[in-house]
Parts: sequence; C-alpha cells; structure tokens
Amino acid sequence: MKDKYKNYISQSHSFDKITMLGIFCLIIVISGIFGFIYEFIFYYFNGGMKEFYWRGGNFLPWINIYATGAIFVYLLTYKHRKNLFKVFLISLLSCGIIEYISGLGMYVIGNGFRCWDYNTEILNFGNIGGFICLRSVIFFGLSSLLLIYVIVPFCFYLAKKMNKKLFLTLSITLFSIIFIDEIYNLLIARIFNLPRASDIYKSIGIHYVSFK
Repeated sequence: MKDKYKNYISQSHSFDKITMLGIFCLIIVISGIFGFIYEFIFYYFNGGMKEFYWRGGNFLPWINIYATGAIFVYLLTYKHRKNLFKVFLISLLSCGIIEYISGLGMYVIGNGFRCWDYNTEILNFGNIGGFICLRSVIFFGLSSLLLIYVIVPFCFYLAKKMNKKLFLTLSITLFSIIFIDEIYNLLIARIFNLPRASDIYKSIGIHYVSFK
C-alpha cells in the first residue's frame, strides 16, 4: 500500500479523456458531500448545539461551492503534490479568493443576499465583510490536503482497478443525479415557480440557517 502511495506522489498518471471525466465527476460528488457534512456539523455547534440545520439548496446533501473549489484546487495543486506545504498554501489562497468573490458577487447581484455570513458565526477571526475569515481559509487549506492526498488517489485507484465501463457508469450516474438536483433548484424551480428543496424541507420542519 505504501508503495502504491509513493507511486502516486512520484510518478505521472495519465488517463484517457473519458476516464478523466469520470474521475472529475467523482471528485465533484465527493467534495460536495464533504462540504455538506462539514457545514451540517459546524452549524450545529454554531447554533449552540440545540438543533441541526440543513445546508445548501438541494434535496441531496451536497453543496456546490465545495465541488467547484475542489476542481480548482486539483487543477492548481496536483502538479505540486510532492510539496505538501505548497499544496496547502496554494489551496488556502485560491479557496479564499473563490469564497470572497462568490460571497461578494451574490451580495451585490442579489441585493444583499448571503448564503453565509461570518459576522454572525463563532470563530470568525480575520473576518472580512462576513464573506471570508481565517478559520474558513485554514479549513479549506487542510481539506485540500485531504483532497489531493486521499480523495484523488482513491479516485485514481478506482479508475485503474474497476472495469472502465462500470467506473464510468458509476461516476457519471452519481454526478448526473447531483447535477439534476442542482439544475432543478437553481433554475427550473425558479423559472416555473415550482417548490424548491428549501421550501419543501422547511414545510416539514427541517431548519435552515438564516442570515440577515
């Protein structure tokens, strides 16, 4: 096992385009679910450990900004995987920039709309406008190490060991389910005035974090 891991770090890995697509699909699915789990746990503590809150706008436990960040991190740091500190630093900076731009963009375009607000959260040292704080970027840097040194080699392993057709069917199917959920809640429900995941979940008593 150690030899295989050393090979991942030291050797180049090449996959055909369609297999690489399947790998990206898995990274997107896993990273989005990871982000949901993190926020689900964090907001439980942030709310005084009284109740759990659903995060994200989908039916499924998946948050898109974590998936987007994971792809950026992979593209920016995979070639630097021999240097753990460099991976951490690049990830910390790039994820911080993505988070700040995303938060500020939604705030400006959405007339004050926020999906998160560090002004109202615990451990918000280094807070800039509620869009970013030191705790968040450090967490992103650390979780990026998990991505590059655990999740990516795991996806590579599956791509090499599984039957190619089975691997692609599994990865693309999982991604498609998430993608349909995202498109419905982000676009279709808004265009046709249909109930979104948040509307349905709130109607059955599931709590969401509200920002003012």
